[in-house]
Amino acid sequence: MHLTAATIAATVVLVLGIGILWANPARAINRIVFFCSLHVVIWLLMLHASLTTGNRLFWLRMSSCVGAMLPLHLWAVKETIANESFAWLRHWRAISAWLVATVCLAFLPFTDFYIPSYSRANARLVGLGYHLYIAGVIVLYVALCVGTLRQIRRVEGIRRVELQVWLVGGTSAAVAVMLLMAANAIFHETALIRLQPVVIMAFFGGTIVAITVHRVFDARQLLLVLFQKCLLVGLVASQAYLLWRVLAQVMGEPLPFLITTAVALWFAALLNGWLDRMLHFYPQGTAARQAVFAVARRETRVETMERAFVNILKGWGHTEFAAVISGGKGLLRGEDIELLEDSAVVRAIRQLRWATPERLSRERSTPDRRELAKFFTQHGIGVMVIGEGPTLTALAAVGTPASRRPFTYPQVTQLLELASIMESALERAHFSVKAQHAEQLATVGLLGASLAHEIRNPLVSIKTFVHLLPKHHHDPVFRQKFFGLIGDEVARIDRLTEQLLDLASPRVYKAEAIELHPVLRTSLELVAAKATDKRIEFLTDFQANPDRAFTDGSAAKQVLLNLCFNAIQAVETQADGARWVKVATRNVSNGIEVTVEDSGPGISPAIRPRLFQPFQSTKSSGFGLGLAICSDILAGLDATISVDPSVPGRGALFRIVFPCPA
Repeated sequence: MHLTAATIAATVVLVLGIGILWANPARAINRIVFFCSLHVVIWLLMLHASLTTGNRLFWLRMSSCVGAMLPLHLWAVKETIANESFAWLRHWRAISAWLVATVCLAFLPFTDFYIPSYSRANARLVGLGYHLYIAGVIVLYVALCVGTLRQIRRVEGIRRVELQVWLVGGTSAAVAVMLLMAANAIFHETALIRLQPVVIMAFFGGTIVAITVHRVFDARQLLLVLFQKCLLVGLVASQAYLLWRVLAQVMGEPLPFLITTAVALWFAALLNGWLDRMLHFYPQGTAARQAVFAVARRETRVETMERAFVNILKGWGHTEFAAVISGGKGLLRGEDIELLEDSAVVRAIRQLRWATPERLSRERSTPDRRELAKFFTQHGIGVMVIGEGPTLTALAAVGTPASRRPFTYPQVTQLLELASIMESALERAHFSVKAQHAEQLATVGLLGASLAHEIRNPLVSIKTFVHLLPKHHHDPVFRQKFFGLIGDEVARIDRLTEQLLDLASPRVYKAEAIELHPVLRTSLELVAAKATDKRIEFLTDFQANPDRAFTDGSAAKQVLLNLCFNAIQAVETQADGARWVKVATRNVSNGIEVTVEDSGPGISPAIRPRLFQPFQSTKSSGFGLGLAICSDILAGLDATISVDPSVPGRGALFRIVFPCPA
């Protein structure tokens, strides 16, 4: 058997049918589509024989007979889609009607009424039966279309989408074949018959793939994409041909070819973008992507970021439920859902990368996928994707939309892109929180030695009075002084240790109205001993009145301590001249400004533009994260930090502006 369009099409359809059956033999639609594919393969092989063998008339009658039975098979596929299974006994009346009609049409090609027995290949004759056969088959396909349209109105979800795809693809293929047969009868052109296998391979193959593979496609999307691609190819090809013809008249080869190729590629890219905008491909995905980017730029707190992402996903999916489940180190959390990282649900989604209930039903079942399907049913999830980074795993889950329509593959690709952006933003936020805690612990380490000295002084006083107490306990003046000193010194120790522990504990900063000066004074109390050890004078000038700001006290303390320690480290390198650090406040139009100034060497002009970026440092030790963390903390509280331009002979001057309550 030599290769023809019919044999190639038969091979393709057979491979597709076997692949569909292998994908999930337990699914009824996969089984019946496989048998329908065998039916089409037999028809194609008989069509091949009618075009290539000596006894062409016999094989033409056989192919027409097999083709007449195809509407019955397509009807069975439609019923299986609509009912998720097919009960032959329950549909015996409809089967009988379709069987009688197709048997009558299948018998017609074996009569002279169809094609006379004396017809020859070089003088093909057709009878009235040939035209009746074409009309009858078209009537069956019209009835199939009408029945499909009626059932589409009665079903919802994936069955509605599959029926729409089957209606568009299957009937389009059948009608195209009938039109080719009619054109052949009118124009007596054999090439029209040879086009039938190509039509079958394109329409039927594409349709059975669309309703059985794990990627769900919408009929409207398929038609729009097909229209766009055909229009794009037609316009670009026409433009390239006309340009090449013009250039070929005035230039020698290969310049016309090179110029035409370059212009055609540019025109194709431009036209493709314009068609996307005109046809409104996935406008919701574009809007959601822009919203996610905006949240990633605006928010720095993990909790706030996750809530914003959930609201975006609800709007994107037109659903009341959405969740961003993220985390690492073995546990993922989000929207009252907790999943172990090695659970069956996470293992399944990690293997698949994305999942919908429709995909899980179309593919072979495994224990992990069954657990994932139960998880979907329990929470009403319509689609879930995974985004993984070096240290964070994020699952984006969206509930079933109000329309009950399944999520199509183009929507899944949108969600995969959104999940990737969300994962990157959440990972950055988690890293920022960890870096802030690390910076807190580093600050505690710097305070350790100074606070040890501060705590030892009151302990020495207490110890001295304890040694004197046995000799002077009868002296009321001594006792009164002893009790007062013990209370004051213990309170001082308690205050210092409490501030130290408060500084070391992890924080989720929340802005509220506070008195700023008391917070600054307690912070300076922690760092004053450090300055004294280094023989650095500490100055304050609190002029803000009122000093009520809208911020987080712990955040303000963390930022001020970081700036003060940086100032002390800068000043202690000065061997000569004044050695001082000054903290001042004043009221400004948009809040309260806190300045931290020192007498050190100042900020180098080369590093100033990058000063608040990570890993920028002028010190020999550390990672250069302190100022970047301060900037992130303040940005999350709607506060700002800046540094004045360098002035020769003057140290660094940092300005923090805290907003005032409305």
